[in-house]
Amino acid sequence: MAQQVYINLPVKNLETTKAFWSKLGFSFNDQFSDEQGACLVISDTIYAMLLTEARYKDFTKKAVANASTTSEVIIALSAESRERVDELTDNALASGGSPAGETQDHGFMYGRSFQDPDHHNWEVIWMDMSAAGGDQG
Repeated sequence: MAQQVYINLPVKNLETTKAFWSKLGFSFNDQFSDEQGACLVISDTIYAMLLTEARYKDFTKKAVANASTTSEVIIALSAESRERVDELTDNALASGGSPAGETQDHGFMYGRSFQDPDHHNWEVIWMDMSAAGGDQG
């Protein structure tokens, strides 16, 4: 079985957060979702556990960061093309997200970013691995 990644993120309003990601075309795994959290399916091996702040606090003794004023994490998602970077980012901004930074265009690498409704930073990047001097194999 391939290794899986689960990113745990606190959210203020679970229904608002689920609606945002649904508008971007993502789905949820109902087997790992309930009224306290939703399992966002990013790929076959990558998931984000979107947990109410109360549920998130069950996993840590630390204070929950206020992501609107404190950087906690930047999550980067790859895209298959520059056009997909623009499509996903534009859709996020139109669906309740907000800008998180300037467009980065280095020729072989192109990226844009947004904040979700809970102010978590997400980057969407495309990279031409052959031009970057590497390969994905």
